[in-house]
Amino acid sequence: MRAGRLRLDPPCAEWLSSYAQALEKGWSPDNTRDVSSEQLTALRQNPSAFLASLLAQGGVITLPDGSTRPKLPFVRLWLWDGEFCGTIALRWQEGTDALPAHVLGHIGYAIVPWKRGRGYASEALRVILERAKALGLNRVEISTEPVNEASRRVIEKNGGRFVEEFVNEAYGPDIRLRYAVELKERR
Repeated sequence: MRAGRLRLDPPCAEWLSSYAQALEKGWSPDNTRDVSSEQLTALRQNPSAFLASLLAQGGVITLPDGSTRPKLPFVRLWLWDGEFCGTIALRWQEGTDALPAHVLGHIGYAIVPWKRGRGYASEALRVILERAKALGLNRVEISTEPVNEASRRVIEKNGGRFVEEFVNEAYGPDIRLRYAVELKERR
C-alpha cells in the first residue's frame, strides 16, 4: 500500500537489511520490552526463517513477565520511505471486538527515532484502522504510556478517545492509558 512517499507493506526480504540496521541502532519493534538483540541474532542466523516468523499466524507470544499465550490473528506492516521507518500491527479475536486480558490493545506501532515527527505513525494508524474496519471490527483499543505525548496525539488525530488509566500486571506495575476508536463512525 502506498501513502504518498510512505509505503506500508508486509515484511519483505528486500527491506531486511534496512530493518537490521534499525535493530543495530538499538531500536525495538516491541514497546513493552527490548527485543532488538534477540531479533538481530535470529535475522543474522537465518534471514528467511526470521522473515517467516514475522508473518506466521498461530504459535505463542512471550509476555514481559515470561508467561506465554497463544498468538491472536494479526496483520503486520512495515513502513518504508526508501529505508525502514517502523512497524504497525493489528491483532484481533475472530467474531468479537473484545481482547483477552493479556493484550494491551488491538494496535501497536513503533517508529524508528530518526523518522519520528514526519506524520508516519499517524498515516500508518489511519491505514491499519481501515484494515480493522474491513475485517469487521466496530471498535479497537490502543494503549500508550502517559508520558508518550506523541503517541497520544497520533491516536487522538485518528479519532481515539481516552477511556481509562489501567495496569496490566503481565507488563509490570506501570500505568497505561487506554484509548478507543469507533470504526463504524469512520468514513
